[in-house]
Amino acid sequence: MDILYLLIPIAIIFVGCALWAFFWSVNSGQFDDMESPAHSILFDDDDNLIPDDAKQERVRPAKPGTQAPGTNPPKNDTHV
Repeated sequence: MDILYLLIPIAIIFVGCALWAFFWSVNSGQFDDMESPAHSILFDDDDNLIPDDAKQERVRPAKPGTQAPGTNPPKNDTHV
């Protein structure tokens, strides 16, 4: 029972430190933007880390009505 005289003040001090840390983080802006860090992983910013001999050429999408390079035009073999 005597241990409670020690544990209760330690628990109160611990809760006080936790509350102080929480309010400090809120006031310093730690919880202002919760979305951007999650989306920043999706950005492609590692181009300078890839060696030049390992880079692949990026294929640009063809404009509507044009044919992509390296493809054959469709054949119209309709026999009547």
